Amino acid sequence: MALIGQDIAQAKQLLEQGQLVAIPTETVYGLAGNALNPDAVLSIFTAKDRPSFDPLIVHTDSIEKAERWVKYFPTPLKSLAKEVWPGPLTILLPKKELIPDIVTSGLETVGIRIPHHPLTLSLLQSLDFPLAAPSANPFGYISPTQAEHVNQQLGDLIPYILDGGACQVGIESTIVAWENNRLHVLRLGGLSVEVIETLSKQKVVLNLNQSSNPQAPGMLKSHYAPRKPMHIGNIDELIKKYKDKRIGVLSFQRDVPNTTIQRILSPTGDTHEASKNLFRFLRELDQSEAEVLITEFVPEYDLGRAINDRLQRATYSE
Repeated sequence: MALIGQDIAQAKQLLEQGQLVAIPTETVYGLAGNALNPDAVLSIFTAKDRPSFDPLIVHTDSIEKAERWVKYFPTPLKSLAKEVWPGPLTILLPKKELIPDIVTSGLETVGIRIPHHPLTLSLLQSLDFPLAAPSANPFGYISPTQAEHVNQQLGDLIPYILDGGACQVGIESTIVAWENNRLHVLRLGGLSVEVIETLSKQKVVLNLNQSSNPQAPGMLKSHYAPRKPMHIGNIDELIKKYKDKRIGVLSFQRDVPNTTIQRILSPTGDTHEASKNLFRFLRELDQSEAEVLITEFVPEYDLGRAINDRLQRATYSE
């Protein structure tokens, strides 16, 4: 298993050697490698068993550094970045040739963000290269929000996990792009549409088409999924449908009696609390004695949209 600790110098040394390190962020833990080293990036895809057509997000610690890796940074996006970064926002920008094609799956754009976590920011400040860092889990499975989650899944494949405690946001970053003089949201995430519209002072375009040939990270139809079968809908009806099985329930706010195991995302109805708990609770349900998992959509406000996006992908089947 991997060594878990808070030694930034050790993480830095491993990354400079082309090895991988799991890093904490406010969203989820990332599996990080030197974004300018194609061999290191390839090892990320290999460790995750991630398809090569699914691009990675690049992490850095300042807007000035971000500008080194891109051809240009449209003013509206830079203004938004200044308001949000460090934070759960990824901005899709035209890449320079310095960024290897393997990072972007051959696309001409690269997703960049500055994560909001003191350990990872300190690590990034010590490096002279950015980090490619998708979520630190086997491809398609539930994203990790604690160091031990990473160790359970990838600990045999990486040398070190930088332990930053539990992730405070709990779902991946929102992805935006500037197209046709409009701000587009390509993936819902830890920064709500409402906040983006307030900060940018404009109405955004939701461009959320789920695809088997993604134009940005995290856009595949099936993703973030437990190993056990999971179904979304009316919880009472689903309980009746699967009454002969041991049922695990993930509800938003209500208590559901007579189930094998239940997790309530937020008893107070707070979508931020629900977001923080989502992946941890999915993992606990998946590791329980339940044979089938059922869940429901949460209200479509604030981070509720992003939570529903993850639940849809977790329950999607061809």
